[in-house]
Amino acid sequence: MATMAPGRGSSRKLTCEECFFRRHGLCAIAGSEPCATFRPDGPQGLRPPEQLRFTFRQERRTRAAWAFPTAQDQAARHAVGA
Repeated sequence: MATMAPGRGSSRKLTCEECFFRRHGLCAIAGSEPCATFRPDGPQGLRPPEQLRFTFRQERRTRAAWAFPTAQDQAARHAVGA
């Protein structure tokens, strides 16, 4: 007894008769319960589920958060300890 995922429309029970494969005579599974291959049959036919759109973030930083010390900084650092 499968139900639709939360947040995806109503919570009515799905039936095998609503499956694309059953309605088009392509189902090879005996039984009346929706199976793991259940795909809803709609006017557009069999189509993949909607995917999230990927959007790029705008680059906020204009310079690196860290940087290697310059040669002069390194020389000054080591000269103090000598």
